[in-house]
Amino acid sequence: MTTRRKRPGKGRRLALIGASAAVVAAGAVVTPQAFAGTLFGGASTAAAACSDVELVFARGTGEPQGLGIVGRPLARELAAELPDLTVGSFAVVYAAAGNQRSAGPGATNMSRHIAEVAAACPDTRFVIGGYSQGASVTDIAIGIRGAGTRGETIPAALAGRVAAVVVFGNPLGLQRRTIAGSSAVFGPKAKEFCNTGDPVCGGGGNFAAHLAYPRNGSVQRAAEFAAGKVTG
Repeated sequence: MTTRRKRPGKGRRLALIGASAAVVAAGAVVTPQAFAGTLFGGASTAAAACSDVELVFARGTGEPQGLGIVGRPLARELAAELPDLTVGSFAVVYAAAGNQRSAGPGATNMSRHIAEVAAACPDTRFVIGGYSQGASVTDIAIGIRGAGTRGETIPAALAGRVAAVVVFGNPLGLQRRTIAGSSAVFGPKAKEFCNTGDPVCGGGGNFAAHLAYPRNGSVQRAAEFAAGKVTG
């Protein structure tokens, strides 16, 4: 039996778009990184040896191509938490459009990239995640139904190569859902951050809360969690 997913109400759609505008208006635009991944320290993963760990991260709506305001500090913190390992990063290539419809194509890019790197680098493990619409990209990539537009998922055979999932301001919360409750495979290794008042994940009305993840300790806690999953 096919069930139809109830579309979010107009108020929720406006909240997502409004928060997207707030990201740009608050000066959250950062210098774009190259589409290819980088190895912590500056070398391109395309030209460097396989890293021990790769962060695959999707930026939020309205941000230019790159890891974004959350992914960039997360990459630095994750490398600091894993001083004995090489840590690379890859910025998911997708439009991050205001209408949220680019999440599915973003999930496809995330999933295909992981498959390609996994084939070329059999010992590399992955930490994946995203911020705002980038969290939806991650939800779709790990196979959560109803998380956004359609996209390809991470191959089941590679699920074990994903050590941790970390997301910030996940729109899935507007459906009163979590990764932990929606994915038996990835839920046990996922950590979600939703600030009080965040309209994108909690239905609040404080756009500033949606922008606070890089500076309120969430990134550090996410890095600690992910590092623990990598080494645990």
